[in-house]
Amino acid sequence: MSDSLDRLHAAVIAAKTADPATSRTAKLLRAGRGKMGKKLVEEAAEVVIDAISGQNEAVIKESADLLYNLTVLWVAAGIQPKDVWAEMARRERLFGIAEKLPKRTATAFARRKVVALAAATKRR
Repeated sequence: MSDSLDRLHAAVIAAKTADPATSRTAKLLRAGRGKMGKKLVEEAAEVVIDAISGQNEAVIKESADLLYNLTVLWVAAGIQPKDVWAEMARRERLFGIAEKLPKRTATAFARRKVVALAAATKRR
């Protein structure tokens, strides 16, 4: 899977210089992180709705859309897939492959980000 996401990441980077009139990726990149975040949340919600409804084929298709939109956001943020893979490897060493980072470890960082996002929204 990481090979597919690496190729997708490279394609999204290449689309940065494409014409937004002919490239949906270029158009999304130019729309900004707010629009990218909105698309990511929409796709995540569709995955959840389809999973709850037991529509496995739709979950597969929407999951691909979710990964695409996540990759676009990574490119906008300057994040490389290898950085995410390294974090996943670090967590696996510490907590095991199926474990998420404990809340007590990430709480302060996560709250600070939410506050910053809320402040940015109020300025608009």
